[in-house]
Amino acid sequence: MSWWRKAAQTARLMVGVPDYDVYLAHRAAQHPGEPVLSHADFHRDRIARRYGVGKGAPPRCC
Repeated sequence: MSWWRKAAQTARLMVGVPDYDVYLAHRAAQHPGEPVLSHADFHRDRIARRYGVGKGAPPRCC
């Protein structure tokens, strides 16, 4: 991975934007043969988890 791509990935994570390519690589390596979220569903799921809504989200007080 080039330093530019790594820097961009780090910047995205700092502002809360997860990397879909990393998700795909993880699913392929750790969960082969299982279904994978589409790009849109992946981001929808991550936003829901971040802001405390939906399945698997941490409880929020406010």
